[in-house]
Amino acid sequence: MGHPPLEFSDCYLDSPEFRETLKCYELELERTSKFLKELIKDGNSVITAIKGYSLAVQKFSQTLNGFQFDFIGDSLTDDEINIGCVCVCVRVCVCVCVYFVQNASDLLIKPLEKFRKEQIGVTKEKKKKFEKESEKYYSLLDKHLNLSAKKKESQLQEADELLDKERVNFYESSVEYVYQIHQVQDRKKFDVVEPVLAFLHSILTLNNLTVEMTQDFMPYKQELQLSLQNTRNHYESTREEMEELMKRMKPPSQICKMHQYLPMEGYLYCQEKWALGMTWVKYYCKYHKEGRLLVMVPCEQKSTTKQGPTQLTLKFCIRRKTESIDKRFCFDVETNERNTPVTFQALSEGDRKLWMEAMDGKEPVKHLFTFTVELNEIGFKFVRKCINYVETEGLTQEGVYRTVGSNIQVQKLLNAFFDPTNPGNVDLCSSNWDAKTITSALKFYLRCKLSIFYELYIFHYLKFFHLVTLCCLCVTESDNLDFRLSEIHSLTYKLPEENREMLEMLIKHLVNVCSHSNENLMTPSNMAVIFGPTLMRAKEETVAAMLDIKFQNIVVEILIEDYKTILSQRPEDISTPPVPPPRITPRKRQPITISKRPLRVYQPLAHELFQHAESNY
Repeated sequence: MGHPPLEFSDCYLDSPEFRETLKCYELELERTSKFLKELIKDGNSVITAIKGYSLAVQKFSQTLNGFQFDFIGDSLTDDEINIGCVCVCVRVCVCVCVYFVQNASDLLIKPLEKFRKEQIGVTKEKKKKFEKESEKYYSLLDKHLNLSAKKKESQLQEADELLDKERVNFYESSVEYVYQIHQVQDRKKFDVVEPVLAFLHSILTLNNLTVEMTQDFMPYKQELQLSLQNTRNHYESTREEMEELMKRMKPPSQICKMHQYLPMEGYLYCQEKWALGMTWVKYYCKYHKEGRLLVMVPCEQKSTTKQGPTQLTLKFCIRRKTESIDKRFCFDVETNERNTPVTFQALSEGDRKLWMEAMDGKEPVKHLFTFTVELNEIGFKFVRKCINYVETEGLTQEGVYRTVGSNIQVQKLLNAFFDPTNPGNVDLCSSNWDAKTITSALKFYLRCKLSIFYELYIFHYLKFFHLVTLCCLCVTESDNLDFRLSEIHSLTYKLPEENREMLEMLIKHLVNVCSHSNENLMTPSNMAVIFGPTLMRAKEETVAAMLDIKFQNIVVEILIEDYKTILSQRPEDISTPPVPPPRITPRKRQPITISKRPLRVYQPLAHELFQHAESNY
């Protein structure tokens, strides 16, 4: 089971649970670094010790076999499962004794050292910056909260501005650190496995004594190479989405948006009576509005005892008057469990207002207003015009839909087409608009204004989709595909009529574009990487939702490749999902059937070795 995703939103809360999860990622990063050091050391032993080659390969195999990738999230694609089983390929090499190639160091050692230096090294630098900013911010916060309210207003305002500046620096370093952790966790799937795969392949290619063993290894190599390329494509798609989310989460204005989601949580200082008198104790608090339950986790333990979480049931909340206490940002809460009111100190005036709003206090904060565009005749007209233009002018254009147009031109086109005074009166064939602008405008409309597939509650089915994959590992490929087709077919017809009509029109268009892939290079897999996040966009953009992009891409690829089966006719019964095919007892290993999809190899050296092996064996 992998680690839970780190959300950018958790950077603003900086809760103890977030810190614990961050420690798990840091331990995993350290374990990966130690593993790479050991792997590089063993690889050098293989290169330099030709006479003891057999023993060195065994040690290398054991080191690699003892490491398991901890993927982010609790769902894996078929490609990630294949990558996790890379150790199957190593068993082929254990019994092989061959002469080594002169460029073995370029295949294995240098890429691994580059990964450790450029990825793990950068992550450690981000960690140092995060820890430095964290210590600096909380130190300043403690001093800030101890300021007397009787000080001059100019001094208090200057202190507030200084704290806000440090808070922004801390949040920025936290968000960047979380982003870098996710990048190194995702990149290691292919940056570590690819050099190992090329290294192993070079050994087998030069082994003239074990032709049969080399031929037996080739299906594994081809399937794994395809899985690596698919994983790389999914990574690029997810990275772009995650980078955009990171940039949007950096501004301080995101703090207010964070507290719109219940339960309300964050740090509060509570006034308590200790042995030496009244003191302020720091708690991490969560407020559940349904049961009016406030859970307080102490951050500072007493020297004699260890406190657990405290639960209080609220009666009402009231703001504390400034002149009644020598502290700022205070409010009182009356509870069922205590006879006297409990006094809390928030981190700022805005934070106090958010807490009081959540607790039904006297100073509510207006919620942000969201606006959603419904499907209508103008939207259908816009999509049809874009499709007609692409099928008339851009079917053979290389990289159609992958090439991005100017944001200014895209916005200008959308404003002109959806102008309320004269909607739809735009000629897309005029010289003012090029193919990049029109395709980008179509993707923007589907992405931000439509979310065709979300009404299916598709994200609830993605977890189920992965469980089905696991159940079908020992079932024939055809049975597994039939079940997936049946499931997507049923879900598609649960859409509202106008949504399904839009989906059918779009998928037929994408099928037409992919039929010219020899010219435009847009295969169903490539097209799915583009339209997966577009058609199945989550209402809330989180890291966890972005990790599901790889499953979205798979669903869209199936829609394109099997559109006749899925969109041909309404299923007989769509009330219940189809039953997955039964699991069967594994039998003796049969020859592996390689996917009919073309093998996409971008590493020139690996491609050269692959061609050499095929020509000789």
